[in-house]
Order: sequence, then structure tokens, then C-alpha cells
Amino acid sequence: MDQMNMIVAKNIKRLREENKLSMDQLAKLSGVSKSMLAQIERGDGNPTISTLWKISNGMKVPFDALTVRPESPYEIVKTTEIQPLLEDDGKVKNYSIFPDDENRRFAVYYLELDEGSYWESESHLKGTTEFITIFTGKIEIYAGGQRFVVEKGESIRFKADVVHSYKNIGSGSVILHMILFNP
Repeated sequence: MDQMNMIVAKNIKRLREENKLSMDQLAKLSGVSKSMLAQIERGDGNPTISTLWKISNGMKVPFDALTVRPESPYEIVKTTEIQPLLEDDGKVKNYSIFPDDENRRFAVYYLELDEGSYWESESHLKGTTEFITIFTGKIEIYAGGQRFVVEKGESIRFKADVVHSYKNIGSGSVILHMILFNP
């Protein structure tokens, strides 16, 4: 299976070229430096989720357009074979299980948040909704100016086209599944 940084590299370059954007133009649209964009397109380094959100928002494409793997009529996904996207110095691991292929309009993620971890997400495309189910632990989510505490065995749905955050407020790890619906 391809490494996630190479999948991201190919997708960003393809999308940038399809949209006839130079590196300079994408840097201005996304707020990500030209040198960082060049590094990401070469497959060097490991961009954070926040950086990828800036790039996807700059190109006005769903986040998952950057992480989508080549299509197959069936797919068994092994989390152990996926390179996670990292935040909070590696304490938040985001595994893109089924990325949005720009036609499906949804994506499925598996996340692990270490004890005490925190992640603030950029706002998603207008109308995007997140559906989260907690399998272990307890998490605090801020979205739309409201605070929600969700724990093992509970699920939450919220509008994700605003800046929102996740914080592990329990002892031990939080494991959750997230579905992003892109209208």
C-alpha cells in the first residue's frame, strides 16, 4: 500500500495542475509557503492535518481529495497499513479509512487521541457535517460556540463548516470513528 505522504503528494500536484494553479498561486490561496508545498508535492516530510486543511480550503476541494487512494471495486482496509496524519506532536492520529472520492460525498476516519491531546480543526467546506462515535474514552468537542462532552458508547453530529476542536478529557486514549458528509 502506498505511503500516505506519497498519496497526498500525487493528489495535491494533480489537483493543482487540473486547476491550473502555480505553486505561488496555491501558496497565496492556502497560506502555506511555496517551499512547504514543494516539499509536500515531492512526498518529503509529513504535513499536519491543519496544513492539509489549508491546502484543501485554498483549492476549494474536500479534504479527502488530498488523501484519496486509487479506486478499486472492493477494498479491505487495515489500519495497521495506513500511515496516519498527525496533530499535537503525534498525540492525535487520524487514519483515513475511506476518503471521499469527490463523488461519494462522505469519508470515514478512525482516530486515536492520546491522553491530554488537543486538536483544533479548520472549518470544512460549507455545509459539511461530522458524525462521530466514541468507542473508548471521553472527549470534549467545541463547535459553533458550544461545548459537548461525548464518551464511550455515545455519538454526536454537528455542523463542521466552522472551526471546531477535540480534546481528550478522560484518562487513557480516545478511539473514535468519524464520518464527514460533504454536501
